[in-house]
Amino acid sequence: MVKRLLTSLVALLFVAGLTVAGQMSKGKSGTWTGVITDDNCGAKMSKGDAACTKKCVSQKGAKLALYDEASKDVYVLDPQEKITGHEGHHVTVKGTLDPDTKTIHVSSLSMSPASGM
Repeated sequence: MVKRLLTSLVALLFVAGLTVAGQMSKGKSGTWTGVITDDNCGAKMSKGDAACTKKCVSQKGAKLALYDEASKDVYVLDPQEKITGHEGHHVTVKGTLDPDTKTIHVSSLSMSPASGM
């Protein structure tokens, strides 16, 4: 009985490990540069209207996001706590992109010079 339970547990852990590894490998590591906005306004706030972004996040439930001027894409940023305080700033973020949800899991954020503003 114990041997069967142990074998089942090992098999379950193996399958769980494969699932986690598969999900981690689907993300694309990279660096993105743009303006911190929110996922409701996105590109409309590409000039960096910090007050509007803060209002959308605090009062309308929007999520902080990066508007990538080069690709014209809007990416939700995770974790939100790392981004708070940078509303309207032109930044460079490093992390992993989940293409299914267009979410960048941020490992670092740094201020970058504004390009074309």
